[in-house]
Amino acid sequence: MVKILRKAYTLEFKQEAVRLVESGQRVSEAARSLGVVEQTLANWVKAHRTGKLRGSGRNGELTAEQMEIRRLRAELARVTMERDILGKATAFFAKGQK
Repeated sequence: MVKILRKAYTLEFKQEAVRLVESGQRVSEAARSLGVVEQTLANWVKAHRTGKLRGSGRNGELTAEQMEIRRLRAELARVTMERDILGKATAFFAKGQK
């Protein structure tokens, strides 16, 4: 017997997918672009409209500390990317002056 593993999606991913549909994009188009089954996305939209949309793990509830950790990780990733871009720009313009 083969056991099929279900893919787990975060609450943020589901909310962003629902925003695509609510902004006017068709469910089929949004599902195709996100790599999600169309019926799954339709279920998320329905759950969102009834206020029952949840993420994977612990019913999608996060503690204040977990939310702060996620925010700080996202900020760190953004700042690291900005630093890398500035370093590359500096190297590019330094080559041009020689």
